[in-house]
Amino acid sequence: MIKIIYGAKGTGKTKMIIQAANEAVEAAKGHLIFITDNKRCMYDLEREVRFIDVSDYDIAGEAALCGFIKGVIAGNHDNEYVFIDGVVRIAGKPVAEMATFFYMLEKVAKNNNLVVTVSVSASREELPDFVEKYL
Repeated sequence: MIKIIYGAKGTGKTKMIIQAANEAVEAAKGHLIFITDNKRCMYDLEREVRFIDVSDYDIAGEAALCGFIKGVIAGNHDNEYVFIDGVVRIAGKPVAEMATFFYMLEKVAKNNNLVVTVSVSASREELPDFVEKYL
């Protein structure tokens, strides 16, 4: 399952995704993974959430991000939740050009029984049709 948190820059998406991750700790039986491109929110997350700053790994582009996510998930077989904050920033592409990424994410989530939450900096009107089913 994929969930999208969207809104313009400065609307509190990062706080919302952090809150969602911290709330998931209570119900989770498996691993929780939080992926972002900075260390600002590292100390806001519960210690049970695995924090990954992709800037430490020189992720460049959508394909590299897809491979990175698959690798992180492959590291454990009891992953349950994945949170990706700022996917547009990390991929370096507008959300309208990320259909392949969301297709991959949906497939990985389904095959691994994951709940994936993604924050996207875009207004409702800017979101492309292919993300409608995740809202």
